[in-house]
Amino acid sequence: MKFKKITLILGLAMSISQLMAQSPVLMPGNVDGITIAGQDVTFKAGNIYGKVAVYSPSVIRIRLDKKALGRDFSYAVIAQPQQTKTSITQNDENITILTDSLKAVIYKKPFRIAYYTAGGQLINQDEPGLTTGWVGEEVTTYKTMMPDERFIGLGEKTGNLDRKGNAYTNWNSDTFGYAVDMDPIYSTIPFYIGIHHNLNYGVFMDNTYQSDFNFGASNNRFSSFTAKGGEMNYYFIYNKNVAGIIQSYTGLTGRMKMPPLWSLGYQQNRYSYYPDTEVLRIAQTLREKQIPCDGITLDIHYMDHYQLFTWDKQRFPNPPELTSKLNKLGFKLTVIVDPGIKVQKGAPAYESGAKDSVFIQYPDKTFYTGQVWPGWCNFTDFTSEKGRAWWRKQVKFFADNGVSGIWNDMNEISTWGQKMPSNVLFDFDGQQTSHLQAHNVYGLEMIRSSYEGAREHFKERPFILTRSGYAGLQRYSAIWTGDNRAEDNHMLLGVRLMNSLGLSGVSFTGMDVGGFTGGASTALFTRWMQIGAFIPYYRNHTQLNTKSSEPWTYGEDALEISRNFINFRYKLLPYMYSNFYESTQTGMPVMRSLAIGNTFDGKIYDPAFQNQFMFGNAFLIAPFESTKEYGKIYLPQGEWYNLYNDEQLHGMQEVIKPLDMGHLPVFVKESSIIPMQSLVQTTAEAPTDTLSLHIFNGKTANEFVLYEDDGKSYNYEKSDFNKRTISFDPTHHKITIGEAAGNFVSKFKAVKLVLHGFAGLGQMKVNSKAIKISQGYYTMIEPVNNIDPQGANGGRRDAAQVQELSFGLSNQKQVLDY
Repeated sequence: MKFKKITLILGLAMSISQLMAQSPVLMPGNVDGITIAGQDVTFKAGNIYGKVAVYSPSVIRIRLDKKALGRDFSYAVIAQPQQTKTSITQNDENITILTDSLKAVIYKKPFRIAYYTAGGQLINQDEPGLTTGWVGEEVTTYKTMMPDERFIGLGEKTGNLDRKGNAYTNWNSDTFGYAVDMDPIYSTIPFYIGIHHNLNYGVFMDNTYQSDFNFGASNNRFSSFTAKGGEMNYYFIYNKNVAGIIQSYTGLTGRMKMPPLWSLGYQQNRYSYYPDTEVLRIAQTLREKQIPCDGITLDIHYMDHYQLFTWDKQRFPNPPELTSKLNKLGFKLTVIVDPGIKVQKGAPAYESGAKDSVFIQYPDKTFYTGQVWPGWCNFTDFTSEKGRAWWRKQVKFFADNGVSGIWNDMNEISTWGQKMPSNVLFDFDGQQTSHLQAHNVYGLEMIRSSYEGAREHFKERPFILTRSGYAGLQRYSAIWTGDNRAEDNHMLLGVRLMNSLGLSGVSFTGMDVGGFTGGASTALFTRWMQIGAFIPYYRNHTQLNTKSSEPWTYGEDALEISRNFINFRYKLLPYMYSNFYESTQTGMPVMRSLAIGNTFDGKIYDPAFQNQFMFGNAFLIAPFESTKEYGKIYLPQGEWYNLYNDEQLHGMQEVIKPLDMGHLPVFVKESSIIPMQSLVQTTAEAPTDTLSLHIFNGKTANEFVLYEDDGKSYNYEKSDFNKRTISFDPTHHKITIGEAAGNFVSKFKAVKLVLHGFAGLGQMKVNSKAIKISQGYYTMIEPVNNIDPQGANGGRRDAAQVQELSFGLSNQKQVLDY
């Protein structure tokens, strides 16, 4: 009987084992075969191989696969692990990894992992019982959803700021005129931030296969992230605030370079401006109507039958002469490029690319051919150094013709039919792979090649723009949100897309102001132009066979309002350029979701307020549909000033403001420091040598780093810049302009200090020397003649009484006591 029981038990065990082996879901099993070396833990579990590595005190990397871990390679991550003080201990139940910021516990029976603060508070954990599992080649990590957890980021994704309850797919797609809830669209950034219980963390899954992120869609148990192939490879990031998480993420994937100053100006685009006389007419009209502008863009009609690296000689008989004339008017020219090289015997680009075998191929070694604008095309393999080198060489064509910017389009890859075969092969830098793994990274490597080619051949910093990309795209390019619609909901969607891109490490973002498809109403165009003045890449763009969308085509009121807000942007260039510098140092975006500074304020996630954003750290922008007569605005914690009249408002409240055509609701945060310059029509024109420095009184201390360089060369990389910290200390009644650092001579020789909310001051001491303060009416943004009636005291209703004083700007520290 005993023998029969033993036999029965063994039989049951074998049956269970066989069932598990036959299960369509492969689970990790128990951890064994552990090796601890420095700050890394490698192990073998029942069914998987794994490695957990400390990348920095706040970043831990996890790699898991069904087979031994392969090549450690990434197009996104450029950082190497930091030497980090790390304690790793283990017992029979778990392995504990401890840094000064983060604790990770690897549970052995079965494998799963949890993350805690150094003080022991649970931040995030694998969902027990599910952990990480494979269904065929698809691998998913499941995370326990914490009570009231929120999820933000994930790059260019439609939907709400808080992504809870939704799921998203990453597969770069050409989505002309996309719906406001369409997913996926053009780019892939598989990085999100989770928020709960006054904690926040980031997860970046670095896997270029199609991926899916689920934040509680169709289940109430877990959030998850999935890749359709390859290994599970993700980075867990912890910081006390969202800004720190963004800094750590961009520490991994890189940060933007300083852009050319002209690219921060207004840019006038259309699909398409041609011939060259029309381009010059647009440029001259902008100057005649005194609309500041720095850029004009040419779409595909500049090319000879859409063939890359050609000009249509009928429409553009002398490109160098055109770019020279534009430069004299203060304009830079950007041209579009697509990845497809037309299959045409005798065409230089095709013959050269075919000879060098730089195109992606089928397994039988024939070039893949797909149809796009020029007809049947081959496509450069940007995942090979040979392909990138070939493209870099071609970029000289644009340098020789005086072009200043390269707009990379159709790089998802887009082809007619939108169904590139899976068996197309890519080099993938020495480890050949299929389209399934290379697709999402193709756009990233194209803009890398364009940037590197421009850096090699252009005399000055280039402007690079893309429609598609992958994590790390900020290293090379700006991005815009693609072929949107001239609709109010698309205008607001564009704001959310850019806010989400900012949360995902991409600072230089834009949308087609006015809408690409369809035709905007006068009210919609006007509102969109106002919002555009406060976004990083300010581009007016509309498509073929639509109404012209230059500011003067919508009537005198729309023209005056548009010009007024463009003027304000140009006055803000010192503020903007300094904020771009901050992006190069910390990854902090210029356009900031309120979730960055007010993470645990539930109001900012309300759909009624989720479109609001900060422009730098000073301006709160509240966008609304063009049809709204009143707007409900939420002011977060702190004190706020109305931009137009210095009305002071308490934070942590909702306010209702009337909306009119001439005003976009904009507020200034207390203690803000805002440097401004005189109005110019182009960044090629020097402003006056007086810096207007606006200080808004408040209860909290604040600092602003004012940054200058020549705006065009790479000399700033060799310390040819001028940088100083300006601080406001209300407790000790001091404003300090710090000592200048760097070798660049500032364009400013004098300061006009404009004090907002400092009632009753008669004088101020500058380095102990008393200077009298004058009082008068002042407005940061000029009123609009036909919109703003005369107010009391002969001033306009949106002009505020301020205190002013002027003094010379020194390279040495200057302390102002009040």
